[in-house]
Amino acid sequence: MRILVCLKQIIDPEIPARDFRIDPIKLEAVRGSANLVTNIFCENALEMALQLREHIGAAEITALSCGPLTAEDSLRKALAMKADAAALVVDERSNPDPLTVARILAAASRKLGPFDLILVGREAGDWGAGQTGALMAEELEIPCVSFVDRIESAKGKLLLKRQTDTGWELIEAESPIVVTITNDENNVPRIPKVRDVMMSYRQPLTKWTLDDLDITTDDDRTGNNYYEVVHLLIPEKEARCEFVSGDTLDEKVEAFARHIIEVTGRL
Repeated sequence: MRILVCLKQIIDPEIPARDFRIDPIKLEAVRGSANLVTNIFCENALEMALQLREHIGAAEITALSCGPLTAEDSLRKALAMKADAAALVVDERSNPDPLTVARILAAASRKLGPFDLILVGREAGDWGAGQTGALMAEELEIPCVSFVDRIESAKGKLLLKRQTDTGWELIEAESPIVVTITNDENNVPRIPKVRDVMMSYRQPLTKWTLDDLDITTDDDRTGNNYYEVVHLLIPEKEARCEFVSGDTLDEKVEAFARHIIEVTGRL
């Protein structure tokens, strides 16, 4: 079985609010202002692939990412977690929309593939659109099952488990298929060993540009501008503090009560 896992690098969602910055021109978070990490749902997908390989005994796992050169760190971590190969489509453009990303990933998967199973995180931790997996399946003209938290293989088919509002669904599927992965207590990403992290930087990593995939920035296949970010801001909450005065405690309480009446207009 050949498995493709798509990874996205994002700004660490756990950074302190004081370190978060927004570019007013690009209308996006400033990547250089905080640590960059692999999207957690993408790591859940990678862990799912690793567990499936351990279950069936033979599978080849390829990690794929689309983004700036810094995304190589996410792919190196995937190799340290024991992915077999990794590829990066270098795209330095700001905040490509989900359809653009899906088309680029689909083109890369055709160049790397074919694959029996493509795993994508259910959504990204930065914009949270949750569209890339389904759009990628549409581009590849194969089925897609969303919000899966467990995958098993039986009798040449895949058994997909996901939770719904009314209980659990078990879906029997044939490959090829795209599956979006959600988090679960059984797919918490493993921590790679230090030796594996060091060895990952000695492994080859395939790098392509959009031109290598026969895609240009003005090509219809890189998106159709179906949505636009018109405004992005950090919420600001104004707070004021006023001190009541008085020589004694009774005078301060009385002044405080008068102030409340003035503000609320009632006793």
